[in-house]
Amino acid sequence: MKERYSRQLLFKPVGENGQRKLSESAVAIIGCGALGSAIAETLTRAGVGEIHLVDRDYVELSNLQRQQLFTEADASEMMPKVTAAEARLKAIRSDLRLYTYLEHLGARLMEELTASCTLVMDATDNFETRLLINDVSVKHGIPWIYGACVGSSGVVFPFIPGRTSCFRCLLPVLPAVNETCDTAGIIPPAVQVTAAMQCTEALKWLSGNEEAMRKKIHHFDLWTNAQVDIGVSRIKNGQCETCGDSPRFPSLEDASASSYAVLCGREAVQVLPDPQRKISLGEAEKVGHRLGGGVRSTPHFVELQVFGKRAVLFADGRLMIHGIRNVSDGRKFYHQLFG
Repeated sequence: MKERYSRQLLFKPVGENGQRKLSESAVAIIGCGALGSAIAETLTRAGVGEIHLVDRDYVELSNLQRQQLFTEADASEMMPKVTAAEARLKAIRSDLRLYTYLEHLGARLMEELTASCTLVMDATDNFETRLLINDVSVKHGIPWIYGACVGSSGVVFPFIPGRTSCFRCLLPVLPAVNETCDTAGIIPPAVQVTAAMQCTEALKWLSGNEEAMRKKIHHFDLWTNAQVDIGVSRIKNGQCETCGDSPRFPSLEDASASSYAVLCGREAVQVLPDPQRKISLGEAEKVGHRLGGGVRSTPHFVELQVFGKRAVLFADGRLMIHGIRNVSDGRKFYHQLFG
């Protein structure tokens, strides 16, 4: 161990004691795309003992611009991301204890992961999954490191149950619609910087240096050279359904989460969003124009012709996606549009 991690051992905040703690730790990484692949490689090289990697998707050619674990061969074979990642990570470090999950993250799996892991790394691309991570993490007292990036910017914050506001507390001040890589693009350095900051927070926690962790949300833009730290301690909500005085963890209740359904007899999927995140007609119209797609607006709905599909958002927040036959594709399309 001393030879392999000699340079890390020389870093005094880690040292031999911190390195031992890293080797004994178990981390869950939710998502194996741009952030997830960078995080997985970094933590593997740093000596984290056990990694649980979750992703439901396969490698595509457009991923290779920013997702560092994958190759052209993976894309041509449509290799599941967790399978391709496993081969690469085990080649980097043969003694890594790696568990992969080729499935959609639901409440059952999230609860199982928190029973095995001491930290959760967010490498997702949507509110729905982050709310689930947040609820389970608070319920079991397991910290998670939030990270998101798009265009040339990124944002990072460590959520520590009992010490910080939780993600649900921040919903009133977060935008209902987020730009995504599919709508605004992304440059690789934004991914690398975001993942590096997330991994730094992870190393602080896992090596026993919690006092050094960020206390504010950090946002940066590499293109404009702007950066800002945002304090959120006052946003903590005593009535929060996740971390308030009477928590009920709504993302663990199917009735309150976003729901997807294939419409019988029709090539369409209907999406009923989380009640706390209702997309307005005006917001949907802006997304359509930004993508350069066809947009038709009425007082009752907005029709979008984007990504080769026809989607209709109704005033009550319900979204109908035509030209899709399964829930998985419907969920992907919804997150492509709105994050």
